Amino acid sequence: MPDPRLEAVAAAAAEAGGLALGKAKDGFRRWEKAGGEPVCEIDLAVDQFLKDRLATIDPEAGWLSEETADDKARLGARRVWVVDPIDGTRDYLRGRPGWAVSVALVEDGRPVLAVLDAPARDEVWTAVAGGGAWRNGVPIRVALRDAIAGARVPADQLPRRDSDLVPVPKPNSIALRIAMVAAGEADLVATMRWGHEWDIAAAALIAAEAGAIVTDALGASLAFNTASAEAFGVLVTPPGIHDAAVQRLAAYAAIAERVGAR
Repeated sequence: MPDPRLEAVAAAAAEAGGLALGKAKDGFRRWEKAGGEPVCEIDLAVDQFLKDRLATIDPEAGWLSEETADDKARLGARRVWVVDPIDGTRDYLRGRPGWAVSVALVEDGRPVLAVLDAPARDEVWTAVAGGGAWRNGVPIRVALRDAIAGARVPADQLPRRDSDLVPVPKPNSIALRIAMVAAGEADLVATMRWGHEWDIAAAALIAAEAGAIVTDALGASLAFNTASAEAFGVLVTPPGIHDAAVQRLAAYAAIAERVGAR
């Protein structure tokens, strides 16, 4: 049976996406956070809107968001909203469509409900744990692939060592890149750096429910609502090439993990 909360969460994400899209051509303040990450006042407005709206859907759930100071009280909550109000802010600021509102409900460390609303692309991605994944209401599945050579990778440019892979257009949003694997439009998404749970929580469920294997960069299981709210990268592929992808990335990922060790 579909999760009765999904419709309400999708409606909230759609309204948040509409708010962001409507403000995209307006003048607004923008600045850089620590580490050079861009942010604008629309990020903050969407964040507050979602915090208020999602609290009416599940008032007992904790809150973890890119644009809200982390309240460790969430660690004592069984359920937590994990939100990126605008994933792909660089594309948003440049007037490009590769951004999305990302909302996941995490329960006992695992996403159970997910929505990506990408209004500039006319796309709404949804998933429920054990219930499948959809784009604009149509069920999606990963591509069938058993060889890593020829795998499609969302990338502006691939390094020479990956010349056997095929680049495809890359949205700035990591969540949308993961969703491309879920829809069979890409075959491999990998990051090899420490990243935040809000970047991947919703997309991870969408991809898994579409049949993808989703792990960290080393091939280990992902957990959510952790104390650090971080994971070492993400690797998303169809089942037939995941082991090969882990082996291919192992040396690079191990170096990257040491360099960026917490």
